[in-house]
Amino acid sequence: MFDRIDRSMRSLAAFLAILGGLALIAVILATVTSVSGRALLWAGLGPIRGDFELVELGTGFAVFAFLPWVQINRQHASVEILTMHLGDTANRVIDMVSDLLMLAIALLLTWKHWDGTLDKLAYGETTFIIQYPIWWAYASGLVGAIGFVLVSIWCVILSARALMSGQNQSHGETVH
Repeated sequence: MFDRIDRSMRSLAAFLAILGGLALIAVILATVTSVSGRALLWAGLGPIRGDFELVELGTGFAVFAFLPWVQINRQHASVEILTMHLGDTANRVIDMVSDLLMLAIALLLTWKHWDGTLDKLAYGETTFIIQYPIWWAYASGLVGAIGFVLVSIWCVILSARALMSGQNQSHGETVH
């Protein structure tokens, strides 16, 4: 059961990261196409209408989509100058505290993002040029934020298990 949940959380994080990567590829292609169109005005081409709005949408989604992957693989920035001199137990305690703090941040971000999504939905605000509802962008980011919460909860469970068992975490996570 434990391994199945672990595989599911890792699959969720990987799936969201892949979607985020695809969103960035779409942003890159849209930007290249739009810039090329501007450069080829003489040939009857032009920029993509609302290109910067599409870049904002795709980039916002990608940022939130990458958070679960970074969390499950323990790749957030860390300073190990002190922790590398501490024992395994102290590092497991630090991992537990870090995971609890990250869960708190994930919950706060998701809660406020949810509030923002509902606010944008209620007001019916749209983008200036292509007029898509702004809540769509918020909702797309919310998908990654919810994944971040789920993965953060799982990381707390992994840290608690490692702390209680006295063993370092497995499955390739970096242990300080």
